[in-house]
Amino acid sequence: HAAPPRALLCCVLVAAWEAARGQLRYSVPEELPKGSFVGDVATDLALELAALGARGARVVSPGRTQYFALHASSGHLVTAERIDREQLCEKEPQCVLRCELIVEGEMKVYAIEVEITDINDNAPSFKKLETGGEISEIDKPGGTISSYALSGDEHFSLSVQAGADGEKRPELVLAKALDREEAAFHELLLRASDGGDPARTGTARIRVAVLDANDNAPAFSQAVYTVRVPEDVPVGSTLLRVTATDPDDGTNGTYSILTLNGSDSGLAMYLDFEEAQSYELEVQARDGGDLFDTATVSISVTDVNDNAPEISVRSALSEISEDAAPGTVVALLHVQDRDSGANGEVRCSLGEGVPFRLERALDDYYSVVTARELDRERASEYNVTVRAADGGSPALRSGAVLALRVLDVNDNAPVFAEARYSARLPENNAEGALVLTVRAWDADWGQNARVRYRLREGRLRGAPLSSYVSVQAETGALYALRSFDYEEVREVELWVRAEDGGAPPLSSNVSVRLLIADENDNAPQVLYPPAAPGWAGVELAPRSAEPGALVAKVVAVDADAGQNAWLSYELAKATEPGLFRVGLHSGEVRTARSPLARDAARHSLVVVVKDRGRPALSATATLTVVLAESVAELLSELGSAAAPAEPAGSLTRWLVLAVAAVSCLFLAFLLLLLALRLRRWRRSRLLPPPSAGAALRGVPASHFVGIDGVRAFLRSYSHDVSLTADSRKSQLRCAGGSCCDTLPARPPPDEAAPLRGEDTDLCGMTSAQTQAMAAATVFRDPDFRFLLFSLPGERRLTSGG
Repeated sequence: HAAPPRALLCCVLVAAWEAARGQLRYSVPEELPKGSFVGDVATDLALELAALGARGARVVSPGRTQYFALHASSGHLVTAERIDREQLCEKEPQCVLRCELIVEGEMKVYAIEVEITDINDNAPSFKKLETGGEISEIDKPGGTISSYALSGDEHFSLSVQAGADGEKRPELVLAKALDREEAAFHELLLRASDGGDPARTGTARIRVAVLDANDNAPAFSQAVYTVRVPEDVPVGSTLLRVTATDPDDGTNGTYSILTLNGSDSGLAMYLDFEEAQSYELEVQARDGGDLFDTATVSISVTDVNDNAPEISVRSALSEISEDAAPGTVVALLHVQDRDSGANGEVRCSLGEGVPFRLERALDDYYSVVTARELDRERASEYNVTVRAADGGSPALRSGAVLALRVLDVNDNAPVFAEARYSARLPENNAEGALVLTVRAWDADWGQNARVRYRLREGRLRGAPLSSYVSVQAETGALYALRSFDYEEVREVELWVRAEDGGAPPLSSNVSVRLLIADENDNAPQVLYPPAAPGWAGVELAPRSAEPGALVAKVVAVDADAGQNAWLSYELAKATEPGLFRVGLHSGEVRTARSPLARDAARHSLVVVVKDRGRPALSATATLTVVLAESVAELLSELGSAAAPAEPAGSLTRWLVLAVAAVSCLFLAFLLLLLALRLRRWRRSRLLPPPSAGAALRGVPASHFVGIDGVRAFLRSYSHDVSLTADSRKSQLRCAGGSCCDTLPARPPPDEAAPLRGEDTDLCGMTSAQTQAMAAATVFRDPDFRFLLFSLPGERRLTSGG
């Protein structure tokens, strides 16, 4: 009783081992109805029922007829057709049908073998239901032949019969059956003896010819004939010759040979080794008397390489993501060759230059897997050619093409067309003006390749960068949101970011440099003489000046840059046109000729300062030049010029009253206030305000006379005046020695003569002249601010706000 459980355990272990190898084996009897249970595939392969339906599991059988099917709801393997073992495996001792379970979602294949067992469903049958024959009549022994005496052959005997007349008649009697095949003729000797004495005898020879009777059937030379032929032998070809013999004679020895289950002559159909490897024929030789003999003809068919490999795509993907890991299965192929031996050995390969490789899954199954990472930007689709070649000579080949589309993954950041962008924008531009357009391309596809642009955060002059420029998100067009002023902003550095539409998005940045181009939107600004209200500066020129003597210098600047800031000076109006000239580029006012006695003492000059912009902008400066040899003459001229403007009396009267009314303490206070205000005025006039400094920042010094030159110019011509109550102690300090190299002052003559014979100060002025100058100045300027400038060889006094 221990043997059956042990055998059952062995079967279970074998089934478990086969399942572990991915191969199942079941056994069912033949003639089961359609839908009969074969095996529980889901349980044996440990597959979930929900996964079978979702992943597209199916059963595939080789050949045209599908004998098995899979119930996805139960996971059972059932019969799809009624199976007849005698039809499928007529002479095979074991009938095994093979099929494969393909799970497309997992790209896996499992081999299944089902053994079909025989049942007693067929009764014995005869090859021929009716058999007929004919028997010919043969003479029986005992027939008589007339003779007298016989000798020489045992087949015959002599019988003597007495006739009615008493005469003896010899008869030849057949004593033994004849066989023509043994002896066709019998020769006998008949001897007759008379009754005489001595008796006489006589002999006669009798030749008996044996007539043939159909007592022999034809006989084949071999009971079994064997022949080997290739499967590609043409129809009608002679495969072999069978021979038979019949010892009978005549028509009895004539026979015919025919096949009982085939053609009577030659090959009747094409042979196919893959359909049948051998054939058996029964041949029959029959004579005219219906006697026959049978023999067997065994035909063995040899294989010929007449079948190319067959490639069947069991499962395949139509698209795959470009970030699929190497080794991802994209197709499951079944490859077979119906030939046998070396003709049926198949070698598979893939086309060159594709990122895929072949892996063997089962005996006849191959998996096409990715060999490396895919890149949709290099190849968006593949037509993978699978080639199969057998081992025949010559080899037969076949192929199959797998069309695979690569799905895009956002693995490429946008790339700008240029590594760095720059553009020039003229100042005073219109708000919303297009500056430039940045372009970026993304090598990805679809939404992943959609690029949007935006500005990176930043600040310019304390304000957000987005308040100056903006970028259009779709086109990358950069617009100016406000009008730029070159004198305030000369260039703008910003970054534009391009971002794609992937998840997560990828981005890249590019630098954009915006250069503000200068426009001629600033007229020249005259620094000297100042254009402030109340300015009444007077330039002193001696009548003895030679041609080319420096009288004054017009200093102007232009806040623009480049050609727009190149200045030129022209003398637009003069009291005496031919007396003075202006340097075209220096702005220096010089005497064109020596003054004459008939020339007026007071001259008004209007100098026009122009830049070289298009259109050119200009400014004017007005200079008052007094021809005088001394300061006293200058003051006298100024007094005579100012007297008519005073409604209450002459300038001298007001000066005397003012000097008499001021006490010494008040004069001291005025001197202190004068010194403080003088210092402030010098700083405010000689040093540009912060706004002007910012406007002039960046302007090349070669284009105009800078602030340092103005300082040097003013410093080279300035003198300090110190006034006290006592006019003898008043001081006038000349600053001729403090001039710089930019605008050098012409040194005074070697022997400077005093204005009068009285005591003189350091500048050659007497105390009386100093008092007069102070009185005149107090009258002219309520702020009591004085500036005395020195010209070569003479003095001049300038006052102003």
